[in-house]
Amino acid sequence: MTARLFRDAYGVPHVRADTWLEVAGAQGRVTALDRGGQIQVEHWRSTGTLAEHIGAEGVPWDRFARAARLADTASRAYDALDAEDQDWVAAYVGGVNAVLPEADWPDWAPLGILHVAHVLFSDLPTLLWREHVDRALGPVLGDGAADLFQRDVSGSGSNAWALHGSRTRSGRPLLAGDPHRVIEIPGVYQQIRLAGPDGDVLGLAFPGVPGIAHFGHAGTVAWGITNAMAHHVDVFRELLRGTDAGGVEAYGPSGWEPAAVGRERIRVRAGAPADGGVGVGVGVGPGVDDAAGDRADESVDAFWVETRRGLVVAALDTLPRAGVETVAYAARIPARASADGRAAALRPLLRARSTADVVAAFGRWVDPVNRLLVADRDGTVLSQTVGRVPASSHAARRLPLDAWAEPGDEVWRPMPPAREVVETHVDANEPPEDAAVDLGYAYAAPYRASRIRTLLAELIEDRGPLDVADMPVVHGDTLSLAADALLRHLPDPSGAPLTDAAQALVTRLRRWDRRMDADSADAAVFAAWRAAVAARLSAHPALAPLHAEHGMGAVYDPWCDARGRIGDGILALVDGAAVVALGIDVRPLAREALEEVAAGEWGQADAPRWGDQHRLEPVQVLAGVPGATFVRLPPAGQSDVTLSGDSDTVRSAATTPGVSDLCWRGSVARWIWDLSDRSRSRWGVPFGAAGDPASPHATDQYAAWLEAATVPVVTAWDDLTEEPLP
Repeated sequence: MTARLFRDAYGVPHVRADTWLEVAGAQGRVTALDRGGQIQVEHWRSTGTLAEHIGAEGVPWDRFARAARLADTASRAYDALDAEDQDWVAAYVGGVNAVLPEADWPDWAPLGILHVAHVLFSDLPTLLWREHVDRALGPVLGDGAADLFQRDVSGSGSNAWALHGSRTRSGRPLLAGDPHRVIEIPGVYQQIRLAGPDGDVLGLAFPGVPGIAHFGHAGTVAWGITNAMAHHVDVFRELLRGTDAGGVEAYGPSGWEPAAVGRERIRVRAGAPADGGVGVGVGVGPGVDDAAGDRADESVDAFWVETRRGLVVAALDTLPRAGVETVAYAARIPARASADGRAAALRPLLRARSTADVVAAFGRWVDPVNRLLVADRDGTVLSQTVGRVPASSHAARRLPLDAWAEPGDEVWRPMPPAREVVETHVDANEPPEDAAVDLGYAYAAPYRASRIRTLLAELIEDRGPLDVADMPVVHGDTLSLAADALLRHLPDPSGAPLTDAAQALVTRLRRWDRRMDADSADAAVFAAWRAAVAARLSAHPALAPLHAEHGMGAVYDPWCDARGRIGDGILALVDGAAVVALGIDVRPLAREALEEVAAGEWGQADAPRWGDQHRLEPVQVLAGVPGATFVRLPPAGQSDVTLSGDSDTVRSAATTPGVSDLCWRGSVARWIWDLSDRSRSRWGVPFGAAGDPASPHATDQYAAWLEAATVPVVTAWDDLTEEPLP
């Protein structure tokens, strides 16, 4: 039969065909229909042509994309695939081009989009930030400067947990979790089902990429991942100089050596970009206005430099002149170093039947390094770390390495074998207890992992074996274990006297249940106090050097912004030895901040509640794209829509204390996989399956997401509605 398309009540596409090539082509077609504008933007990002369509705002990214050779890396990875994988990826591209002929994607385009999704989802930006910290504060702190922000990934990561059949009512395993990323509209994941001649998988796909990667249920086996927080991208300080012939040399372990160089031009669309706004539900028709290219009457220079160690991706604004030496930073990215774009892991997952099949497929995964949870109907539950990590010590690599003291080549460390789960298992990016999988130097704080373990134990003790219906208790939990780190700094009654209003807030916060619920006034008081402490710490003279220009390049601004980093790391900083070494006394800052909050609206009888200020602000993927239209949320204060949770709660809805209480990062999907009966599984995304704001499925999952709920998984073909393939 030719490929057929069905949809459930939420517009989720279900595709079936007699061959996997037909399935891939149909997946490309339906993705172009549902997410056409989104995947075009991601393709422009991969080719470094964003500015050609949205104007000058796209130039910083395009310069990075050219420097990091995203398109060339994807093309090389496609060439390295075997013929069957190439045909499968090309079939997907054929489907996209059939619906979006103006897109004119090359066959390697999906690998470029997959690379875009992960190239900065790594320790590259963090290493550059730590280098900035070391340069700024090293004269005072010495080696300790690099560890000032050791816990600098607070609020990121994901949750995943597994229940062995001995802990479920059905007697078969159950998996659940939620990935945490920047919340974008349209969403970063696409709910989809792909059924072929020898497999039937549903799960969360990356729009623009064939198959289902990180979260899937194939009936007899299911899987999900979290970020292992492993060190997998080496960054090098490179000493570069220009040559008389217009080339570039890099100083390596054996002296000066030639580097590869390329010069390019970035076309820039003339005029101001269109108003993208902020809201939910963004869409453009399948034929995005691509006439912007005809108006791209400006251009800027771009270049790339590649040394033996990697691509120069930071701190190089212009090519060095002949004889002039300059320091820049190169990255050895596994996907580039190994000419492997991860796609080889995807097609085998479509035919997976057992945990062994899934583990084998992920044995071909490259980066980022993930913690995989997988279970099958036979009752096996496994935990496995997957990806590629440099063989040399990761602990010593918490800062960039000197290129002139390091070898140019790298070998990859063998991953430890899968471990069997016998009761329950939780992954939440926390420092691992098992040294064999301790592959990083900075992990998420253990709050989420600890809380999930406690919740599962309490649920089992209270209810006995668990079921799908019990999982929302975990997904929706708002208890902030992290709050204790700051609550310890509440002013001591034996200290200087407080105003009556401030003392009342101390009493409230000591009695607070630590739940970051939208209707909690106490949570709002805590958040306001935390923000005030963060602002004072950020403004402290001892940290002033952090606010200097980082010099790494504009694309790294979100990672190298001192206010944001201090806000993200506030709960670790207030107890950090480095803060003490800098001569910062947190106690008076905390006292002053409390008095400030008490004097404001939070000390009044009608004080705001957490949900009054904690609202969603998703990133608009299509901002500035000609022809894009947006469905907007009402502005804060003009809507009954509120948001529970916080950065380090299981119900992840991150803010940046001291900068904004708006949420821009958190759960970008939720999933519950039941191995006893796939139709009892559940899933959900923040907005909906469609990118077109005119579609009823653009935001029809938003209300459920706000409640940390999910929608049903439908598997019976008779319960679906067939429609023509585009």
